[in-house]
Amino acid sequence: MNWADLIGRVASSGDREAFNRLFEHFSPRIKGLMLKAGCSSDEAEEIAQSTLIAVWRKASQFDPSTVGAAAWIFTIARNLRIDLFRSKARADRVRGVAELPDTPDPAEPVDAVISRVQDAARITSAVGRLSAEQSRVVTLSFIEERPHPEIASLLGIPLGTVKSRIRLAMNRLRELLDEEA
Repeated sequence: MNWADLIGRVASSGDREAFNRLFEHFSPRIKGLMLKAGCSSDEAEEIAQSTLIAVWRKASQFDPSTVGAAAWIFTIARNLRIDLFRSKARADRVRGVAELPDTPDPAEPVDAVISRVQDAARITSAVGRLSAEQSRVVTLSFIEERPHPEIASLLGIPLGTVKSRIRLAMNRLRELLDEEA
C-alpha cells in the first residue's frame, strides 16, 4: 500500500476511501503504540482518532520528499501524546498534584519512566536524521512491524537491499545516538 499516495488523494480531493484505508491501517497501530507508551486505553483511543483527524485536515501539508507517510503520521501521534501529558501536568499542578503524568505502572521508578520517554524522543530524532530510504525501511520494519519480504515488495526493491538498508540504518542510528550521549 502506498500511504503517501493515499494521503495525496485525501489532500487533493478529500477521498474518503483513501482516508478510510489510512484510518483502518494506522488507528490500531497508533493506539497500540500509545498503550505501550503508558497511555490509558481511553487516552490511546483519543490520540489515535485525533491523529487521523489531523491527517485529514493537514494532508495537504504532507511532503513525501522529506519524510515517509508512516513517520509523518506517527510524529503527529507522538506530538498529540506530548500535548496530552503536558495539559494533564498543567492541570495537576493547578490542583496541586505532584505525581508525574506518565506513570503507567505505579511500581515503575520515576527515573525509569523519564529515561524511557527521553530515549523515545532521542530515537525519534535520530530516525528523522536518516536518509529517506533508511528512514522508510526502519519505519516499515520497526514501527509498522512489516516483514522484510513485504517491505521489498512494497518498495519494489530486492530483499537483500531491504536488509542492507536496515543494517546501515541501525549502524547510523547507533552513531547518532552515541553522539547525543
